[in-house]
Amino acid sequence: MKQREKLEIPEISQLETELNRVKYRSRYHSVLRSTIYTLVVVAAVAVLVATIWMPVLQIYGSSMTPTVSEGDIVISLKGSDFKEGDLVAFYLGNKILVKRCIAGPGQWVDIDEDGNVYVDGKLLEEPYLTEKALGDCNIDLPYQVPESRYFCMGDHRSTSVDSRNTTVGCVSEEQIVGKIVFRVWPISEFGSLK
Repeated sequence: MKQREKLEIPEISQLETELNRVKYRSRYHSVLRSTIYTLVVVAAVAVLVATIWMPVLQIYGSSMTPTVSEGDIVISLKGSDFKEGDLVAFYLGNKILVKRCIAGPGQWVDIDEDGNVYVDGKLLEEPYLTEKALGDCNIDLPYQVPESRYFCMGDHRSTSVDSRNTTVGCVSEEQIVGKIVFRVWPISEFGSLK
């Protein structure tokens, strides 16, 4: 007959150590699972907010320099209350353009040869410009903005193709993505936009 092997009974301290290890492992998995769920929910909410209320856009082109430059990342707010001087993003075909709202529905816009802009006969103050130009204008001036539309122009007037040209024309409310309010990139230029 074989000799029975002697069973070794663990000491109390060994049992406590093993029990603590099992509890720690269980807690670790619970915290990890909870953290992952929280991150997924936060990411989903962020995507929802960015899509529905605050679209995040990257700027392409130079029509809005010096206000925003190519590569800048900006945040826009959905809405329909736009006033003179607001930066707006809108769809033109399958592209999103960013321009400055110059005049609203029913207002008259006139631009002289030097690039001075008049809205309803008053010279428009434009401190955001570094240069004025008539630019690529093929509309008859003075021009009355149609109902439910906005007359928008780029800040780099000599190169911007905007409402002064029939290719773009006045922007309808349905085309507008939102009002550009904040720049998040580059970090050195982080802040609100006007």
